[in-house]
Amino acid sequence: MKVLIYGYGNPGRMDDGLGNELVNALEHWSKKNNIDYVEFDSNYQLNIEDAYDISTKDVVIFVDASKEDIDDFVLTKINENSNLSFTSHEASPGYIYYLSKKLFKKAPETFLLHIKGYKWDFQQGLSEGAEHNLNKAIAYMKIIIKNPENIIKFKHNIIIQN
Repeated sequence: MKVLIYGYGNPGRMDDGLGNELVNALEHWSKKNNIDYVEFDSNYQLNIEDAYDISTKDVVIFVDASKEDIDDFVLTKINENSNLSFTSHEASPGYIYYLSKKLFKKAPETFLLHIKGYKWDFQQGLSEGAEHNLNKAIAYMKIIIKNPENIIKFKHNIIIQN
């Protein structure tokens, strides 16, 4: 099984860097534990070119900071009914999924891990609340990484809200 965990956001905007921080932590942990079936990537934003990368995977988990009214984190399924927004500055996970399916005829099991953030100022570092939520999301994702076949069994939009 090929798994991709792709975090995105701007680490220079405090909690907006949650996706990048999760990827950094899990990539280090995976190397330390000799887990070689998971690839990691992070960027400031998703790009249309990412559609090819996800088309080569079985499971894709995008990770982003959230301003929404959620608890610590929530994992949602991405499919053809997901938000399909695209501008010259950003593409949504739903749009990347759509492009993968349309252009490459591949529809990997795709999810978005939303991690609750609180502060978006122009500075490095996470707020205390975001750091707490990040640690909970990392612990959850370690379970997923150890057993990625279990995530495919979920067919509902919201999988877990912690």
